[in-house]
Amino acid sequence: MAARVLQLLRALAFPVLLLAAYEWWARNAGASSDALAPASTAFKTLLQALMGKDLWQATGFTLGTAALGLLLGGVLGIGLGVCLGLSPRAGRMGFLTIEVLRPIPSVALIPLALLVYGFGVRMELSVVAFATFWPMLVLSQAAARQVEPVLLEVAAALQLSPAERVRKIVVPAMVPRLFVALRLGVAIALVVAVTVEIAANPNGMGYAMMIAQQSIDSALMLAWLFWIGITGYAINAAALWLQRGVERRMGVQP
Repeated sequence: MAARVLQLLRALAFPVLLLAAYEWWARNAGASSDALAPASTAFKTLLQALMGKDLWQATGFTLGTAALGLLLGGVLGIGLGVCLGLSPRAGRMGFLTIEVLRPIPSVALIPLALLVYGFGVRMELSVVAFATFWPMLVLSQAAARQVEPVLLEVAAALQLSPAERVRKIVVPAMVPRLFVALRLGVAIALVVAVTVEIAANPNGMGYAMMIAQQSIDSALMLAWLFWIGITGYAINAAALWLQRGVERRMGVQP
């Protein structure tokens, strides 16, 4: 128990030091400017916002859209990645297309998505799905390629069908790497969802932060920024907890 407390204190040392330095700067060196509020004021504003419904509604919209986009992009990306990883010929055929489309910034699709879907969930969902599709595809393809050949030989010897081979042999061997892809996809989905809301979609946490900035309410703007960071940390921690639980249940070594 003492070791865990010490580890937690060490992990918190740098963020606390950084916030303390910013607090000092905002109250002294930056005192002549109203552009940024001190961290303590932003945290007080955040606590007040937590008591209202607006923060939770905006958070629910952003997380819901990010989750749906990640689900769509992840299912398509992992499915196609496994197929390309298990079939060298398919991988070679799809290489050029992937390398041409993958570098396109997801935010560059916002104007196109606006033309097709207008404002709302579907526009943001399409951009998030595009952003998460490519890393999930590339990482799952690499994970499928790294499955031990002896496992595939065992599957062939047992005369397993392609579906059974993937479900019983390939997927369990890919679990640790798939969760790396999942955690990366979660982070990308949240970042892109907030970015779309800042740039174009009048909903969610990103839009709320923009409204605070336009209202010159720096305390509320920073409160939203802190809240987005806290939310991202909590989601990553939940994904890591899920990964460890699944690995224990399947008897897979990370």
